[in-house]
Amino acid sequence: MDKKICFVSNKEPFEYTLSIVTGKWKLKIIYFLACTAPARYNMLKKNIDTITHKMLSTQLKELESEGIVLRKEYPQVPPKVEYSLSPKGESLIPIVIAMCDWGKEHSSQPKA
Repeated sequence: MDKKICFVSNKEPFEYTLSIVTGKWKLKIIYFLACTAPARYNMLKKNIDTITHKMLSTQLKELESEGIVLRKEYPQVPPKVEYSLSPKGESLIPIVIAMCDWGKEHSSQPKA
């Protein structure tokens, strides 16, 4: 690894990033939207196993307030809402890809 990580000097950016993506569901929502955006609420609910309606709604609102997710309402009856990643959210995709690559590499290794 070329870049040395020094936690002391990188603490604030690291903590900020953690505050955005920490939680059981946020990275799953980001991953799903990176793969299938735009997505409607019910599509997200159906594809993110065991998440409750309340938790999905809360997590989407938090991601929206942080500028990670865009929420687009269509003026029609019945109401239609779609979610997608903002440019800020799309900038997290390389991190998600790196996590997937790490998982591929290490999930097949025997546990110590």
